[in-house]
Amino acid sequence: MTINQPSVVDEGEFTVRRTIRINAPIEKVWSAVTEPTHISQWFGQAAFDGSGVGTRGTLTWEGRDPVPLRIEQMDAPRLISYRWGNNEALARLPEEVDEQNSTVFTFTLETIADGTQLTVIETGFENTSDPVANLESHRDGWNAELDKLVAMLESGS
Repeated sequence: MTINQPSVVDEGEFTVRRTIRINAPIEKVWSAVTEPTHISQWFGQAAFDGSGVGTRGTLTWEGRDPVPLRIEQMDAPRLISYRWGNNEALARLPEEVDEQNSTVFTFTLETIADGTQLTVIETGFENTSDPVANLESHRDGWNAELDKLVAMLESGS
């Protein structure tokens, strides 16, 4: 499995960034970050009500309420942005993404000699209830989740 550098936090810009290399073609990586069946294999249980910009859905992890998300931008197979709820202060997450308490994560894909380079940048942590803690939590999350993505794609799954 390809070993990649960990995520980096920029507290001044309230962002988390990670760039990884995956020994798989861009089309396969695109499917893994856009199709609910594939997303559910490495990230969280994904469900969408369609496809394309404006599509709404949820991500669910065991023991947690569903997190609402919406596709904000798409340029297949190079870029997809998702806005998702980060309403930690609320007892129950709303069914819709709250524009005031959400972050956006963008996957950018680029073909390279041995496969695909994927960069994720998550922004908007200044809008969350505890920006510094959330930056650290999401840094750890992107490290774990993207390592699972690499393992899945490079194992031929």
